Amino acid sequence: MFDNLNTMITDLLGPAGPLIVVAGLAVLLILGTIPFMLNSRPDPMDKLKQSSKEKMNAETRAVLRDKRRNEKLNKYAQFLEPQDEKELSDIRMKLLQAGYRTKDAVQLYYFAQLALGLGLLGLGVLYYLTMVDASTATMQKKLMVILGPGIVGYMAPKYWINKRVGKRQEEIQQGFPDALDMMLVCVEAGQSMEQSIVRVARELRGSYPALADEFEIISHEMKAGKDRGQVLNDMSERCGVQDVSSFTTVLNQAQTFGTSIGDALRVYAGEMRDKRVMRAEEAANKLPTKMTLTTMMLTVPPLLIILVGPSVVGITKMSSLGVGGGP
Repeated sequence: MFDNLNTMITDLLGPAGPLIVVAGLAVLLILGTIPFMLNSRPDPMDKLKQSSKEKMNAETRAVLRDKRRNEKLNKYAQFLEPQDEKELSDIRMKLLQAGYRTKDAVQLYYFAQLALGLGLLGLGVLYYLTMVDASTATMQKKLMVILGPGIVGYMAPKYWINKRVGKRQEEIQQGFPDALDMMLVCVEAGQSMEQSIVRVARELRGSYPALADEFEIISHEMKAGKDRGQVLNDMSERCGVQDVSSFTTVLNQAQTFGTSIGDALRVYAGEMRDKRVMRAEEAANKLPTKMTLTTMMLTVPPLLIILVGPSVVGITKMSSLGVGGGP
């Protein structure tokens, strides 16, 4: 069969016919594989390099943007920051406890106070000039209309920060027993303290994001080489929760005296669970006292109307008849 095919090709194309046929098939094969080569999957290393480059460019743009913003605020730093070092440290710690950890958080806080105070003060003056009759308004009303909005605007950022601190501390206090239980499981499974903190931060992200942020911060600081005791003390200051402060004390003592961290976590986790149950029982015991006044306000007046109302109506009718039927 192959001899007949070779003979036929030689008769048609000459002595070089078989070579021409083989070369043609090779060209067709190459042309057929070109689309597959063009549609081949990209190299994972190239994709990783591209994503790393894009991430670095995004971080660079963010740093430059923050730098420009900081330069604008730094021009007025002497007006937007307290000159007293203790007051500056206190407000910075307050903002850290509220979850604001940027470099210009203090300047933005005082800028918000200044802008809201002056803005609402201007609105108060405008309202007084357009809507209030100055000839009949008392001095107290004038002060309330003009200065009241400005005072509210100046105190609004402070109220917001205090509310944010309280909400964040409550969230940390509620989620801390669960975090200790997960950390105990990780330590007893053979993981180190640093690995346990990273795992707990990842698991708590959905339910307690504030506590997860704190654990991520201390994990990054430990990876950077900062002393563990100092890292834990900084965490207790940022949280401002007594349970976290006691936890850091327990871990520092365990590290100092060389005792088992697992045993310390087991004992302290049990105490935190009992403490959470006690807080729940305390809130439940306060509920009847809080409900007493509400119950009286909502039930006693309707009850009095139902019981005493007909008698009052009858007495009123008898009085009117007595007055009308008299001499």
